[in-house]
Amino acid sequence: MDNAGGTVIFAAMTFDTDIAIVGGGLNGLALALAVARAPLSVTVIDAGSRADQAAPGFDGRSYAMANATIRLLAALEVWERLAPEAQPIHEIKVSDGRVADGAALLGLHFSSAEIEEGPMGHMVEDRHLRPALLDAVDATHRITHLTGETVTGQRTDAHGATLTLASGQDIRARLAVAADGRQSRTAARAGIGRTGWSYGQTALVCAIAHEHPHGGVAHQLFLPAGPLAILPLAGNRSSIVWTERTGLAEEIGALPEADYLTVLRPRFGDFLGRLELAGARYTYPLSLSLANGFVAERLALVGDAAHGVHPIAGQGLNAGLRDVAALAQVVHEARRRGEDIGAAPVLDRYARWRRFDTAALATATDVFNRLFSTDAPGLRALRDIGMQAVQSVPTLRRAFIREAAGLTGDLPDLMR
Repeated sequence: MDNAGGTVIFAAMTFDTDIAIVGGGLNGLALALAVARAPLSVTVIDAGSRADQAAPGFDGRSYAMANATIRLLAALEVWERLAPEAQPIHEIKVSDGRVADGAALLGLHFSSAEIEEGPMGHMVEDRHLRPALLDAVDATHRITHLTGETVTGQRTDAHGATLTLASGQDIRARLAVAADGRQSRTAARAGIGRTGWSYGQTALVCAIAHEHPHGGVAHQLFLPAGPLAILPLAGNRSSIVWTERTGLAEEIGALPEADYLTVLRPRFGDFLGRLELAGARYTYPLSLSLANGFVAERLALVGDAAHGVHPIAGQGLNAGLRDVAALAQVVHEARRRGEDIGAAPVLDRYARWRRFDTAALATATDVFNRLFSTDAPGLRALRDIGMQAVQSVPTLRRAFIREAAGLTGDLPDLMR
């Protein structure tokens, strides 16, 4: 500003992009597509290479995507491409068990026939989802996708955020978004701490091919060491998320394939016939990790950068994409009203919207994991009676089905 001679002149504020998203994973790509509809210009800063992310090979990774998440993907115009490869989840069966004993007689059975919206969700493989999002990003002229780039510094002021890249380039944006995972450096540089703890458990993740059809049924078997999820994929294949105490999980993960299956079979049972591994195997230490704040000056957090929960209900990506839809709506409405999209009052609306839902999910997954990851006789009897009570009350059972389908709570417009 120059006030010489009584004349007031404001220098024009220049920006390279409206929104800079740090992180080119699924949440970051989806957010870029969602906010570009506003319309706003978006820059995605992605540490990965385009070739690696778009690799077509099957590596076993897949996601249980709730009904509401499918609506978001449809609104982003990527679901039409994914639908032929996705496996609908028609039923969910939950039971309590012990290794080699199979499932207990008491349990829960949820069917999508009890709701009007169709399947409770779909299983979508990473090898289909990631390329679909990448191609949609490439086809959107308002999005600039920088690959092989990392942020080494950031600073904010009352007007915007400046991100410095490893290449030396500075990017000036009205709003920065951290979509760079649980160890978000973007959030840490903004002074946002985290609260959480380790569960002393590790998830063994793989895909299996099996002899008999799965019928679109997802199984959640609670074992003393942790839950075992068997999730249907297209064809005679299923995705496995198998939780064990960390020490044992590390030993199992290091076994040859034949020995790995030998350990899995008594936990899995024989209802799907012969089993064999399909694709790679992974191990993920499990913990609860919540950001102490969802926003800071000119910064918003989405996905794992904001919250990392136990995979017991398969809600991690669904929760992240709710962040995406909520932030996109808040920003779109602010722009339509002529507000500064990165101003504190705008970001506070996003934080208030997502804070309760996220805290409730974190609490529920934490309590369920602690309640079911034990073989104490009293707790075992209590939880089995509780499951049977839910199963016997149609209105309560329907409420659980709608929750599993992601149809409850204050849904953003893109998920309606």
